[in-house]
Amino acid sequence: MSEQLKFIVEQLNKDPFKKNFNLITFDSLEPMQLLQILNDVLAEIDPKQAIDIREEMPEQTVKRMCALLGMLKYKPPGNQSDVSSFRQGLVIGSKPVVHPILYWLLQRVPELKKRAYLARFLVKLEVPAEFLQDDVITDTYHQYEELVASFKIYHKECELLRTSGFSTAEIRRDIGAMEEEKDQLIKRVERLKKRVETVSNHQRMLEQARQLRVEKEREESLTQQKQEQKNQLFQAEQRLQRSQQQLKDLRLAAADANPESLMKRLEEEIKINSYMVSEKLPKELESMRRTVQNLQKIASEPAMGQADIQELQGKIKEVMSQMNQLVDKRMMRNDPMDDKLTLYRQQASIISRRKESKAEELQEAREELAAAERELRQRTSQGQTSDGEEIIRGDELKRLVVKLRSKGTVYKKKRQEIAELKAEYGVLQRTEEILRERHEMVQQKLQTVEAEKGISGYSNTQEELERVSAIKSELDEKKGRTLDDMSEMVKKLNSMIVEKKSALAPIIKELRTLRQQCQELSQEYEEKKAQYESCTAGLESNRSKLEQEVKALREETAQEENRYHYINSMSEIVEMQIQRAAEEMKAYVSSDPQERKKAIREVYMKNISEQELLGKKLREKQKIVRESHGANMEQMKMWRDLEQLMECKRQCFIRAQNQASIGQVIQEGGEDRLVL
Repeated sequence: MSEQLKFIVEQLNKDPFKKNFNLITFDSLEPMQLLQILNDVLAEIDPKQAIDIREEMPEQTVKRMCALLGMLKYKPPGNQSDVSSFRQGLVIGSKPVVHPILYWLLQRVPELKKRAYLARFLVKLEVPAEFLQDDVITDTYHQYEELVASFKIYHKECELLRTSGFSTAEIRRDIGAMEEEKDQLIKRVERLKKRVETVSNHQRMLEQARQLRVEKEREESLTQQKQEQKNQLFQAEQRLQRSQQQLKDLRLAAADANPESLMKRLEEEIKINSYMVSEKLPKELESMRRTVQNLQKIASEPAMGQADIQELQGKIKEVMSQMNQLVDKRMMRNDPMDDKLTLYRQQASIISRRKESKAEELQEAREELAAAERELRQRTSQGQTSDGEEIIRGDELKRLVVKLRSKGTVYKKKRQEIAELKAEYGVLQRTEEILRERHEMVQQKLQTVEAEKGISGYSNTQEELERVSAIKSELDEKKGRTLDDMSEMVKKLNSMIVEKKSALAPIIKELRTLRQQCQELSQEYEEKKAQYESCTAGLESNRSKLEQEVKALREETAQEENRYHYINSMSEIVEMQIQRAAEEMKAYVSSDPQERKKAIREVYMKNISEQELLGKKLREKQKIVRESHGANMEQMKMWRDLEQLMECKRQCFIRAQNQASIGQVIQEGGEDRLVL
């Protein structure tokens, strides 16, 4: 559990979560915070799950998470197989429920992202059967299924393209390079056109070049046709040779064939096929079925992590050690009593193993023969239908026929050995049946004797010892075979080493001379390299000095150029000023009044006089304003006083009117009272 928590904390501290947890802070999280972290991990896998669980009902949260976990094929551990307890643990944010989910999700985030993405398009909608009776809904559903199938195809193609090694950057670089080459070719063609246009009779020369290209293409097509006709002629010769060889083989087969040999061959084939059908193939079929069942069982189980695999490996080691201990216990028992049946059992087991091995060799030989026949038919069909393709030559066909004949003789020998073994097996089987009957009779008598003597069960112990002795003999035989094989392998390896040494002796001699030459050349190379490096060092120093001098001269020239341009511009400005001064003097000295008016001095003098007149007028106006300022201020004060007096009179008049209206009302009220 600590390893599990450590892995969860490490993954949550990395991108894209960046939670900055440690084991203590993570273990002390509240249930709501733990559920929010689980929801964040699910949102990283499926962006639709990016929801704040505080804004959602707990039932909806559990339903949404269970649906996504079911789509991702998550299966709770063995102690949480009950769905109701699992849902309840999710609702309350139980650590024993949430921690395994986080551990399982964080182990395979990229894979689950891909699965969630595909589930958006591949999880089919469930439409009730009564709705599918409508034609429009049925057609729409069929279109939906076709789109799902096309999505599968396109996704597979996309994955193949991703794993094929092509990259868009390389393709873009290639396209850019090809466009540059295209532009260069267009420029070259334009340059050549311009060159050709200057030549006389270029149209006639272009027409002749075009005709030459057409004739060359025609020549190439004719040579290709000639080669195709040669290939067809060679193929016809090969077909003729094959037909002659087939005719010869058929004649030889007809000469050797007689009814007795055919019947014998058929009987042997029937026996072999009956053994294959009744004994060998059912065993193989049963083993394949067991393998398929085991694979289905493994596929139905939830995905296993590294810890589960290590646990299974430990269990396998324990079982193997127990088996070895049991075998050792059996082997450590007392030596079995000599019995005649032990020898026959060992012989029968040896014969059955030899029979199985020969049957396997026969099956392999048949498969090789069938593969050779298929290859021969394929080569013949290619020879009949190919146009210009490479086919089997005459010597290759002869070697193939010789190889097939040798395999045929080997096959006949093996078949004869199998027939002999079958006959021997029949005899041994009959003797085994007789001996088994005798053994049963002896066993019955022995049991009665044991019952009379009071030692019942002694024979069973004897059989157990015999079985252990048989197993021991088989193991000894296997050990002997392995030792023989190892000795033969050592001999072969020694012989191969001697052969390789003898074959490598002249090569080693040549290698010595070549090593001497290599040493001489390496010395010469080192001397030349030293000379080259010294020369390059001197040239490099000279080059650096020259570069510095060139850099200094370039800077000096740049400064001189700037100075030259500055002086040139200043001289132009001075010339313009001198020219303007000369024109001004000419206009000022001129007797023509119009020309004098154009002079700048005259213009400035005129402007000065105008400004002086304007200043004189403004000063006079200022003087007048100063003199009348006091009288004007007194008059303005009198007007303000008059305005205040008139305003006061107006207020008094308004008050008098209001008092008169009030008195009139009072008087009218008094008269009314008097009348009453």
